[in-house]
Amino acid sequence: MEVTEANLQLLAGYLQQTLSADPNVRRPAEKLLESTELQQNYPILLLNLIDKAQMDMTTRVAGAIAFKNYIKRNWAAHLDSDGPDRIHESDRNTIKTLIVTLMLHSPVALQKQLSDAVSIIGKHDFPKKWPQLIDEMVERFASGDFNVINGVLQTAHSLFKRYRYEFKSQALWEEIKFVLDRMAKPLTDLLQATMQLTKVHESNAEALKVIYGSLVLVNKVFFSLNSQDLPEFFEDNINTWMGAFIQQLAADVPSLCTGDDEEAGVLEHLRAQVCENICLYAKKYDEEFKPFMEQFVTAVWELLVKTSLQTKYDSLVSHALQFLSVVAERQHYQSIFENPEILAQICDKVVIPNLDIRPSDEEIFEDSPEEYIRRDIEGSDIDTRRRAACDLVKTLSINFEQKIFGIFGQYLEILLTKYKENPATNWRSKDTAIYLVTSWASRGGTQKHGITKTSELVPLPEFCAQQIIPELERPNINEFPVLKAAAIKYIMVFRSILGPQVLANCLPQLIRHLPAESPVVHSYAACSVEKILTMRDASNAIVFGPQILAPHATQLISGLFATLSLPGSGENEYVMKAIMRSFSVLESATMPFMGVALPRLTEILTQVAKNPSRPHFNHYLFETLALCIKIVCQADASAVSSFEEALFPVFQGILQQDIVEFMPYVFQMLSVLLEMREGSGTIPEPYWALFPCLLSPALWDRTGNVTPLIRLISAFIKQGSAQIQALGKLSGILGIFQKMIASKANDHEGFYLLQNLLSYYPPDEIQGNLRQIFGLLFQRLSLSKTPKYLSGIIIFFSFYVIKFSGSQMAQLIDEIQPNLFGMLLDRVFITEMGKVPKEQDRKMVAVGVTKLLTETPEILQQQYATFWPRLLHSLIDLFERPPEKLKGLELGEPAGVAEDPDAGYQVAFAQLTHAQPKQQDHLAEITNARQFLATSLSKFAQARAAEFPTLLSPLEPEYKQVLQKYCDQAGVRIA
Repeated sequence: MEVTEANLQLLAGYLQQTLSADPNVRRPAEKLLESTELQQNYPILLLNLIDKAQMDMTTRVAGAIAFKNYIKRNWAAHLDSDGPDRIHESDRNTIKTLIVTLMLHSPVALQKQLSDAVSIIGKHDFPKKWPQLIDEMVERFASGDFNVINGVLQTAHSLFKRYRYEFKSQALWEEIKFVLDRMAKPLTDLLQATMQLTKVHESNAEALKVIYGSLVLVNKVFFSLNSQDLPEFFEDNINTWMGAFIQQLAADVPSLCTGDDEEAGVLEHLRAQVCENICLYAKKYDEEFKPFMEQFVTAVWELLVKTSLQTKYDSLVSHALQFLSVVAERQHYQSIFENPEILAQICDKVVIPNLDIRPSDEEIFEDSPEEYIRRDIEGSDIDTRRRAACDLVKTLSINFEQKIFGIFGQYLEILLTKYKENPATNWRSKDTAIYLVTSWASRGGTQKHGITKTSELVPLPEFCAQQIIPELERPNINEFPVLKAAAIKYIMVFRSILGPQVLANCLPQLIRHLPAESPVVHSYAACSVEKILTMRDASNAIVFGPQILAPHATQLISGLFATLSLPGSGENEYVMKAIMRSFSVLESATMPFMGVALPRLTEILTQVAKNPSRPHFNHYLFETLALCIKIVCQADASAVSSFEEALFPVFQGILQQDIVEFMPYVFQMLSVLLEMREGSGTIPEPYWALFPCLLSPALWDRTGNVTPLIRLISAFIKQGSAQIQALGKLSGILGIFQKMIASKANDHEGFYLLQNLLSYYPPDEIQGNLRQIFGLLFQRLSLSKTPKYLSGIIIFFSFYVIKFSGSQMAQLIDEIQPNLFGMLLDRVFITEMGKVPKEQDRKMVAVGVTKLLTETPEILQQQYATFWPRLLHSLIDLFERPPEKLKGLELGEPAGVAEDPDAGYQVAFAQLTHAQPKQQDHLAEITNARQFLATSLSKFAQARAAEFPTLLSPLEPEYKQVLQKYCDQAGVRIA
């Protein structure tokens, strides 16, 4: 693809089409660009388009986004998949030559996208493959153009922010040192010069906005560079930085104050970042920070007292409160807070005002319920005043429990009395009281169990009985919705503390609130029910089992499904998760509801398939469907055909329309349905109509499809191998095997597919392909052997020995290359078999190796005989030593719904809990592999009486003792 004017105009046309609201215009354009992107010069063409000033800005922005996504998808794809590099080497070099300059002279809308692209490239190439990047960036500090400087700082922030959360390693230290050597001094010089410019331009509002914007970015970069450890340069220049921070906190620039109550201005961002920076130092480097502590506590306190309740100050107040929490935690600063008057002031001027619900919070509650829920119960990254105030209350009540008890006790009484005087007007006071008790009493907990440790001074069950349950018992479920939500949340967070009896009394009230008009209230009610139903007792039994739940089942299930019809809750993930959990607990007791539930679930699936936008809701919807199949088919196996009748049209629509988000789920569901048919005759025709499509290469290029597709094809092989043979599709399946085995990420799937072929496919045809299959296995072994692959190949060859014979395997391998069988024993089995991780696989290896030792004459031939005692030695090690934990042995870890944000958009595979594949034990009849070894060796010793002592003699004495122990346990003799 040449960089020509005609190609630029063509590309611009397609980019414009990708912005169309009409999917018939948008999707073909997206597909065409996707198919074009691997051609040489495609990214260079994009960069030229982005740089073309006369091009429409919307098209240039679309080009910048397309470029960033292209980089996400392709820059490191070959490292993850073992596939070919998707970007030509010349294109890589050209991109790195052009992109920094292009980014820095581009308008802001383009700069952000290009900056992100630089940071993605930098994540993989910097510093080793792109050492000049930092020098190129630092040079621009001297340009004096703050638009350029801010572009550099934005890129530095994107590039370095991973230092905040990455695990410590030598490579990371070296990279940070490389950066500090080149960046620390210029950044400090830039800080000082910029602070000076704030005075020079104090009457120029526009200039000040850009200058203070630079200071925000300088502070962000400072935070990243100091996150892992305190760099020597910054320690030496701590006075410069802390002095600047004090000035920035005190800065009063009227021209930068925005009239907007919602949107934070540059000054708010700056102060919030300063609070974040000093919080880091107070937490990690308190020895060095000690001389500045009191000065900053005073500055932050003064800032908090004079900062109003407008939303634009939320991030600033949140970080300032976090700073006070960190200081209060430190033993040597507690004297600051010892004075009861100071504690009372903190409660009066800082804690209570920031715990109160504000009109802006009520607005979010009503107009953006999802955002409210995300901030309130999910602990989103957005800094809320309430959460920070709660954290400060928690810290103070842990460290100054007795003093705080009296102060908070008084406030609690005032708030509750105020509410009692006039509930309709003063309901907000009770809402604050509930938050105060929650944060005051909490000492620790988990997402799974809620709060599990509390202050002994706060009587939580009593507060629940007197203040919470009466709110839920009010006849009108739509009265005071904010207060209802707070009361329900109280039960949810303290569920582990309140005890089964209290929760059993609350359950009907929670169910009663499912039809509440407020999305927050009915979401909290559903979420609370779901969390209560997951609770287990000390013996790991479910606390609220089917017997307890059954009396409420009708109201619960009808209430949950009715909630999905309420405005704004058609795809409510909390409600769908509660439906799934209720079905899971009730099991067979859900049968009476299936006649209504299944058509409704199918209707919902048809609807959401048109525009999948809620990944969590969709996941729980498929979980619920899988669970329904399991429950109904356990009661009546023939019901599988009814499910097929209802679901096949929807599944076919999803596959035909290529709805990528749902494909991994559809393949899992088809596997469940097909596995339900096992042993019930032939596979029905609709499955066979689908089968050729499953072999389409395009499906296998999407990582999320691989695991469920392998399972589905294996189910076809198990039940319909004769028909696959008749259709002549073995070569297609072997093509998939070849693709899987070549991939580091998916080689375990290739071995699983191969085991199924050897177990269920007509042996005549498969035997003819074995030499080629073995050749591919050895080719991968020689080119790229990872710990995971070594484990897989040992398990597979052990399986082969058990299924066929060691002799057949040895002959086949030696046909590929003379003495290759000996190399396999020497370099793979003997050295690596102890590293096989899973117990069932270790049993397979143990039995396979036992058969090699005792039933394979080839191993006794002169060239291989020396391996016999060494193989036995390794087998005893396998029994006696735990498996080594090696990186790369986690086979197919289930993916979450969220993925690495820099990985590019790829639909992840999320394993449905209620559609788990059955674990097949090919050796169920062998319960003790040690005894199997002893028995087999005993027979072998009798059959080879003359040779056996010679074979056994090299074995070390302690290994002979272990072997004797196995024989004693099995009641056999070998000598």
